[in-house]
Amino acid sequence: MRVAAVDCGTNSVRLLIADVAGGGLTDVERRMEIVRLGEGVDRTGRLAPEALARTFTAMRGYAKLIAEHADGGPTPVRVVATSATRDAANRDEFTAGVREIFGVDPEVVSGDEEARLSFAGATGDLPPGLAEPYLVVDIGGGSTEFIVGAASGEVSGAISVDIGCVRLTERHLKNAGDPPAAEAVQAVVADVEAALDRVERAVPVREARTLIGLAGTVTTVTGIALDLPAYDSARIHHSRVPAGRVSEIVSRLLAMTHDERAAIPVMHPGRVDVICAGSLILDRIMRRFGFAEVVASEHDILDGIAFGLARR
Repeated sequence: MRVAAVDCGTNSVRLLIADVAGGGLTDVERRMEIVRLGEGVDRTGRLAPEALARTFTAMRGYAKLIAEHADGGPTPVRVVATSATRDAANRDEFTAGVREIFGVDPEVVSGDEEARLSFAGATGDLPPGLAEPYLVVDIGGGSTEFIVGAASGEVSGAISVDIGCVRLTERHLKNAGDPPAAEAVQAVVADVEAALDRVERAVPVREARTLIGLAGTVTTVTGIALDLPAYDSARIHHSRVPAGRVSEIVSRLLAMTHDERAAIPVMHPGRVDVICAGSLILDRIMRRFGFAEVVASEHDILDGIAFGLARR
């Protein structure tokens, strides 16, 4: 069965067209565009017209790809929207645009549902030998999801908290200098630590034995750790990065100017200004909960959306 999954987050909109068979996914097309849908939402509570326009332009391209890859009939499409759209007072404008482009309404999922979709996608193809339970951490633009569960798919706890690479950049680092001033960095750390207090009260994170990291922050840090000459998802997927290496990379990123970060071979242009906040989130999680390494996954909420659509 061929399905199309669209994940519209705070920072990016992503597409997965995949064939589902035998409990697994085979990619037909996987795309990502950074559209910054959540730009300004933390401050205004609304989706900006220019952010909506960027997002709809990317989605029209995705709709064309879905039509081109149709396999003997219409391809079922599922569009899931997360943090920025949950927070926006004018999300009806977003819904109307998505309906026009794809012919379906977006599902504006709760943080809990977002977390469970991420866990399903991230754990569907893990290599053998990783100790259970797993802590899956999905560092997004507006929020970060924490899910503890087992290889069976059973989830023992999940929470979504409002720390994301875009949200914290806009809140503390946007006008903090280049490289960012130490007091602005400490403000980011304070917000992250306060959120981790909530996480620790709500989810059995200290029971987890393996940390699995999702999304662009984690994969970018992993690409830097591997010293890749260009972004290579196959090399990054399921690579392990020691905690000390993560801390070293964070310190390096915080000492760089915008242009120096942009020159890193694996750095997507749309991630240059938010990687400092995102990498700080990852580093503080590993320090707080004592993880010796993070396992990077290129499979995430998109894969969970596709699995869910196939089950329907």
